[in-house]
Amino acid sequence: QLQAFGGGLVQAGGSLRLSCAASGRTFSSFAMGWFRQAPGKEREFVAAISWRGTYHADSVKGRFTMTRDNAKNTVYLQMDSLKSEDTAVYYCAAETTGSYYYSANWKYWGQGTQVTVSS
Repeated sequence: QLQAFGGGLVQAGGSLRLSCAASGRTFSSFAMGWFRQAPGKEREFVAAISWRGTYHADSVKGRFTMTRDNAKNTVYLQMDSLKSEDTAVYYCAAETTGSYYYSANWKYWGQGTQVTVSS
C-alpha cells in the first residue's frame, strides 16, 4: 500500500516536498515513481528511481528531485521553482514491468495528492 501526502497550495516560484510511504511490504528493491495528472489530461511521468539511477521528465528537470529513504520505506519529490503548469494530482507508484515512462507499466499506485500552484 502506498500513501502519498504533502500536496497543497503554493505560489509560483515556491516549493513543496511530497512524500510517499509504503506499507505492507518492502519496496526498497523496486523501482518507485511519481506521475501527475492535470484535469482533462493524461497521467504523465514525472520521475522514477531504482538501482539503475534517478530519472526526471524534461519538464521538471532541474526543478524537481526524487529521492528515497529505504530505511523508512519512503520516497520523496522535492519540487522547487514551481510553475502554474505543475498544478495536478500527483501519484506515487511502485514496481514497474517495463519502461518507467508509461503509467500502464506500474503495478502499485498511491491515492494521489493535489498540488495547486497559483500564478
